[in-house]
Order: sequence, then structure tokens, then C-alpha cells
Amino acid sequence: MDVSLTLWVLTIVGLCALIAADFFIGRKPHDVSVKEAGIWTVVWIVLAALFGLGLLIFGGGRPAGEFFAGYITEKSLSVDNLFVFVLIMAKFAVPSKYQQRVLLVGVLIALVLRAIFIAAGAAIIASFSWVFYIFGAFLIWTAWKLIQEARADQEDEEYEENKLLKAAERRFGVADRYHGTKLWIQQNGKRVMTPMLVVMLAIGTTDVLFALDSIPAIFGLTQDPYIVFTANAFALMGLRQLYFLIGGLLRKLVHLSYGLSIILGFIGVKLVLHALHESGVHVPEISIPVSLGVICSVLIVTTITSLRASRKQAQAEEVTGPAETPAKSDIDV
Repeated sequence: MDVSLTLWVLTIVGLCALIAADFFIGRKPHDVSVKEAGIWTVVWIVLAALFGLGLLIFGGGRPAGEFFAGYITEKSLSVDNLFVFVLIMAKFAVPSKYQQRVLLVGVLIALVLRAIFIAAGAAIIASFSWVFYIFGAFLIWTAWKLIQEARADQEDEEYEENKLLKAAERRFGVADRYHGTKLWIQQNGKRVMTPMLVVMLAIGTTDVLFALDSIPAIFGLTQDPYIVFTANAFALMGLRQLYFLIGGLLRKLVHLSYGLSIILGFIGVKLVLHALHESGVHVPEISIPVSLGVICSVLIVTTITSLRASRKQAQAEEVTGPAETPAKSDIDV
């Protein structure tokens, strides 16, 4: 898809306007209700659908199909990010009324870092076609790793700060408590970071680790930098509202990791086949309609099986009941 500089500028300006509107509406710290989160989640999904419809009208069926396949893939992978976001919020004991501000700024940091990754990935792909072999192998390995992690016991999982975050804390120091939405304060004559800034950086930099598999995954669906960027942008910008909407349902998606591993493995195979085709080997390539169908089917099946498994587990716990505790009268005796 031939994208002019003017279209790039208009797209970035439009995204910035949407982000500014989102920030202005939610500028006052407050507890986000399920209704509010649901409305805004629908708004972002509708905006993404309208953008894809615009690509269909002005660019044709292929760019639109690539966008929707990339958007759904990035959205599903971003849901996995929410598990880590929950751990980060708990680690830093973020008050509920400040969580939306933390997520907004954290997602903006993630979007900027992903844009850099996308630009670098596009430049590498344009110069070295063999990089598809590396991307494909990496996605297949990541899929296997996800299965291994899903089978392991993750109940006691805790968030560990990365080295970059620890270095920033040592360099600037961190206040002992939250000071509203302030990011810096004066403490003992020294300018130090507040926990608010630390947790924002934690969410933004942690997303880079997820970008290591999500960026190659979407490049396996399309090599158009414009579609890669816009699909990532729409998927990330609706992530904040999705956090509040399905935060309580995350634990019920017990088979999500298996579904994501299948998707990543499928795209990895697609990348390897594409690399072989580029090398002159006559192998079948997987089309975008097939990719979109596989991705949607896997997500639907994964969601249904997860909810069924969670319901059966809840019923089993109701039958078993909590462990009996001695009555107060027995303790007194």
C-alpha cells in the first residue's frame, strides 16, 4: 500500500487528537466503573473498525484484511499484557483512582517505543529478506515457551523490576508515598521521583518485552509499516479501558496462553513459508483471509473452553466448600 507523507502526518495527528480527548475526559482521577470502561472499549473498537473500513474503501480488500488480522492479533496479545499490569499495580500498591492515569501514560510510553521497534523492523525487512526465518523461528519458540509457562504453576508469580527501572530509582531516588498525580517532588532538598512515575515507567518499559513477539507476529501478517503501526496504535489505545472492563475476568481466561501460543506458532509457520517462497522455493503461502479465520477461530474456542473450565472449577469449589474452622465456643472451651 502506497502511503504518502501527508497521510502519515494526518494519521499521527488524528491519533494524537484521540489520545488528547481521552486524556481530557479522564483528566480527573476517579475510580473507573465497569459501565464507563465498557462504553470506551466499544468506542475504541468502533474507531478501529471505521479505520479498517476506510482502508477497504480507499485501499482495497488486502490492506483492510491485513489491518483487521493485525489488529485482532495485537489485541489478543495485549490482553496477555493485562496479567502483568495487574501484578505491577499490586506491586506498587497503586490507589484505584490513579490507575487510569498510570495506564494512560504507560500505554503512551509503550506506543512510542513500539513505533521505534516498527521502524527498525521495517528497515531490517527491507534490507534483509532472510530475517523472516529468524522472526518465524522466534515466534515458534515463543509459542512453545508460552505452553510451558501455561503448564507451570503461576499462582505465586510476582512482578520483578527490570534493570533500567532499578537504575533510574537509584539515580533519582523515589518518594515514600504517592503525591496525587505528581511525578516529581522536592524531598529533603532533593528532586526525587514519585511512585506514580515509577509505575508508569514500569508499565511502559515492560511492554517492550511483549513487543518482542507481537511486532514479529504482525510483520508475519503484513509488511506494510503503516498498517503495522496503526494496528498497534488502535490495539494499545483501547488497552486502558479493557483493563478495567475485564480485570476481574482475567483469571477466568485459563486457556488464553494456549490460544496465544497456537496463534504465534501459526504466524511463525506462515513467516517461514513466506521466507522460503522469497528464496525461490515453491511452497504454498497462507493468505490473509485464512490467517484471519484461524486467529478468530482460535480466540473464540479458547474463550469458550476457558469459561467452561472456570465454571466447572467454581462448581467444584462450591461442592467441596471452604475448610472448616472451629467454632468460637469450641476455642473458648
